[in-house]
Amino acid sequence: MQASGPKNAVSKEHGFHMEGASNGGVQVVSRRMVRPFTSPPMANGNGCHPAKEEIEVIHLTPWDLRLISIDYIQKGILLPRPPVSGVSLVNALQSSFARALRLFYPFAGRLAAEERGDGTVSVFLRCTGQGAEFVHAVAPGVAAADIVSSLYSPSVVWEFYPLALVLGADAAIGALPVLAVQVTELADGVFVGMTLNHSVGDGTAFWHFFNTWSEIHRAGGGVGGITSDLRGGLSTPPPVLQRWFLEACPVPIPMPFSKLEHIVRRFERTAVQECFFTFSGASVRKLKARANDEMAGTITAAISSLQAVLAHLWRAVCRARRLPPEQGTFYSVVVGCRGRVGGIPPGYVGNAMVFGKAVATAGEIEAKGLGWTAWLLNRAVASFDEASMRESLERWVREPDFTYVGNLSSGGTALVTGSSPRFDVFGNDFGWGKPVAIRSGAGNKVDGKATVFEGPERGGSISLEVCIAPDALERLVADEEFMDAVSMPA
Repeated sequence: MQASGPKNAVSKEHGFHMEGASNGGVQVVSRRMVRPFTSPPMANGNGCHPAKEEIEVIHLTPWDLRLISIDYIQKGILLPRPPVSGVSLVNALQSSFARALRLFYPFAGRLAAEERGDGTVSVFLRCTGQGAEFVHAVAPGVAAADIVSSLYSPSVVWEFYPLALVLGADAAIGALPVLAVQVTELADGVFVGMTLNHSVGDGTAFWHFFNTWSEIHRAGGGVGGITSDLRGGLSTPPPVLQRWFLEACPVPIPMPFSKLEHIVRRFERTAVQECFFTFSGASVRKLKARANDEMAGTITAAISSLQAVLAHLWRAVCRARRLPPEQGTFYSVVVGCRGRVGGIPPGYVGNAMVFGKAVATAGEIEAKGLGWTAWLLNRAVASFDEASMRESLERWVREPDFTYVGNLSSGGTALVTGSSPRFDVFGNDFGWGKPVAIRSGAGNKVDGKATVFEGPERGGSISLEVCIAPDALERLVADEEFMDAVSMPA
């Protein structure tokens, strides 16, 4: 499928309107723009600078800007059937959503690009308070079992999200929201899917907002109505809206392109299929112990649970892809900078991550075993160095480079894993029961994308949503060595 431009683009109107169009069993009932519950505070030392007409501006960092040409983040949760439905449910969720936006008010703003006339362009987030899109949809023919009873993820899940296949830059080019939510009522439950512009925030910021929204709703009277905005009483840390820049970094950053469109690359999206694999806590501990035992006496740091699971996946995917022994392959893993870089607190709202890369040949990965492969991933993460990171950020300002979705899988020879098992996914109880499952949308789905989540049993379990070519995925599911560690769906 060719991504030729923004899809599911929303009206610039801020009001509410009804829709009757159906899309593969998912029917959109209404769309509306939800503004923060109160007017956003004005410039107050948060790193937002007053611009014309008293509209604050948040300037984007190199970490933000490098993601301007990839899809929005799309993650969502399947919840049990709520005690109310229809308009009552949607109005209550909208109310708590508006209160969460009060704290994360930049998410109700709009990206803008300034073409400077000297061959450079800068991009920034204007805190206009125009709102985030809130979609109500129904899929009465889809049941929870349709989503969770098979290893294979049904294609209908991708229809549970607004702003599908929209690139980050499209928000500035087409004045689209940077945040959107779709509440889809199913036959026996409800799916809440959220879409966030990746240049505005990373996975940590995404789940920070989601956790805040669910806590506000849960404590405010469930689906019956919101009675409190929990000012000062949230368990989640307050969002830190100030962007982190190197001391010598120009703000805003002038990028050497005459137009924002010149940065964007659209690409042919190849056919992919995905499965959702869950590794129980016991299975994860077994893989971790095996990896460390294989490397006993030869390594100086312990291999982590996640590194062992990803190594197990990497080896199996190389087999499933039938890569020849001499074929080079790499695994890109996200390394979070919160806690690793001074000045970036846990509640930082923005992008604060870099990629670590482990490289080998398919033959080495097969012959040298799980422990050696996991050790490659361990070293990729451990190679993070703040001094070299600062040097790369300084270099980026002079020679900006961008992440392009089409390059992530290197023609079906590589893997890339985003997200984290530390994100509190199953804590998003809106007041009528914890999530039944977590699934993601079509955003950034390429051959080789493996998204990691905490497992449903928590307590050390890990889930992987693996997206690869259909023939390779079929062989992966038939791989006994790989599947021996996987828990089959009920």
